Amino acid sequence: MTDTVREEVPRNVPPLLRNRDFLLLWQGAAVSGLGSNASSVAYPLLVLALTGSPADAGAAGFVALVPQLLFQLPAGALVDRWNRRRTMIWCDVLRILAIGSVAAALLLDRLSLPHILAVGFTEGTLTVCFQIAASAAVPNVVHPSQLAAALSRNEARARGATMLGKPLGGALFGFGRALPFLFDAVSYLWSLVSLLLIRTEFQAERRPRSGPLHRELTEGVRWLWRQPFIRTTTFLIAGSNLLFQAVFLTVILMARDQGGSPAQIGVMFGLGAVGGVLGSLLAPELERRLSMRTVVIGANWAWALLVPVLLVVHGPYLIGAVYALMCFVGPVWNVVTSAYQLAVTPDAIQGRVIGAVGLIAFGAVPLGSLIGGELLARFGAHSTVVVLAAWMVLLGATATLSPSVRSAPSLAGAAPGQPAADDGATAAGAEDEDEDEDAAGITDATAAESAPSA
Repeated sequence: MTDTVREEVPRNVPPLLRNRDFLLLWQGAAVSGLGSNASSVAYPLLVLALTGSPADAGAAGFVALVPQLLFQLPAGALVDRWNRRRTMIWCDVLRILAIGSVAAALLLDRLSLPHILAVGFTEGTLTVCFQIAASAAVPNVVHPSQLAAALSRNEARARGATMLGKPLGGALFGFGRALPFLFDAVSYLWSLVSLLLIRTEFQAERRPRSGPLHRELTEGVRWLWRQPFIRTTTFLIAGSNLLFQAVFLTVILMARDQGGSPAQIGVMFGLGAVGGVLGSLLAPELERRLSMRTVVIGANWAWALLVPVLLVVHGPYLIGAVYALMCFVGPVWNVVTSAYQLAVTPDAIQGRVIGAVGLIAFGAVPLGSLIGGELLARFGAHSTVVVLAAWMVLLGATATLSPSVRSAPSLAGAAPGQPAADDGATAAGAEDEDEDEDAAGITDATAAESAPSA
């Protein structure tokens, strides 16, 4: 049973499927996500074909991921300063030029490893900025009562793009090395046209910010720290991200050791993607029926119970079925916690808060890869699963015992600036004197907002 009262959609609010601007935003991101997944598979294949070095392929992947760690906070601050739609448009324009340069260099037989590294870093940086702006835009494009449904469709979009884009990228690369990158450039062009057709503003009215940028970089972190529920769930997300990156490597090794072919391993991860899509589609219904406390605690214990099952199943398809169940849980967690975060965050600092959350959550991904690789090298897959299961039990216990999770707030009626359940921290927080004016500006901008904001 849920302990929340769901907000009904007013009769004069069109359903999401008739929300023109949301559909434009959604399908533009869907197509560009498909292209990005296709090129993400082609990048390491291209580097291996160019240099023959796995180390170079690893370096290319690392360079492309580094912006996720370096630029979450500055990108969030800039997104809150700049017009969000215009920012996304320019990101798409520059990504078209960057990825298009790889295709052009391939066709002219002038591609080099430094060129690939530079494009990977540039595209990764622009993508961080684009994604933060896109996330902050959603509450301004849909009615507050439709936010969870909108986020579930975004989850399904992202997981569907992964499921279809990665095999597409491999197939296109087989036909011609430049094809995945040409396809990615066209996908960004599709996204650009979609953005140009959108009429809704992606932010509320706000006063121009002209103070030093460095003062704003940590504002999202400070706001996040004063929200006990969001703070706790953000660190739980980081912990589960660390786990899943290690599980990803572990199931590959387990499937290979049990005789799985590369094609069977591909099907295994395809099953995982199907589980994620199904979880995304069912997330709105589960969000309506379950409280946030139940989702947060239940998701962590579901993962804690599923990880050790890997020790008793054999063959890539059964491993893939267990992995699919793990992937099914993730979208429900994402929709519920993200909807609440977007609901209570003042629009004027959405970008900085999303950047702060992303820094913590994405920061665990490379760490999980390093830890997982080290555990597998030293102890093997069986012992690694035991360690990961123990880690997930610890996260489940943390979620269960956390005062802020046990007294989790309700999504219904959440409003910007509303404090989450308190575990000793205060939502007001102590700010130094020179920050009071900025805080007042945030409150005023939010209070004046009349457009839908989750």
